[in-house]
Amino acid sequence: IVSSDTIPCLLSPWSEWSDCSVTCGKGMRTRQRMLKSAAELGDCNEELEQAEKCMLPECPIDCELTEWSQWSECNTSCGKGHMIRTRMIKIEPQFGGTACPETVQRTKCRVRKCLRGPGMEKRRWKEAR
Repeated sequence: IVSSDTIPCLLSPWSEWSDCSVTCGKGMRTRQRMLKSAAELGDCNEELEQAEKCMLPECPIDCELTEWSQWSECNTSCGKGHMIRTRMIKIEPQFGGTACPETVQRTKCRVRKCLRGPGMEKRRWKEAR
């Protein structure tokens, strides 16, 4: 009778490596093989699965912005003017991430009517600037 430890393991060839576990960046991939010899022929200590790291192109990083600021005061003291609000870029886009949208918005505003008197309008306009 042959002792069980002299019977070599019968193993299938390794499978192809699996796809990387991620679609971008760092991940893992695996491959397997099967035990062909019957279990009753003794224990087989060969590994049946292997894993290794894989690296795909960097993941895209989208632009990230802060919340909008409050609207500014109207830029005139009377008549039609405009107000602006701004937001800051927190994260610049990288590796094909979405571009940053506008960071400044402008809207019209109207303060009370300007008094129409001799020279009044010019003086008020200078003060507002």
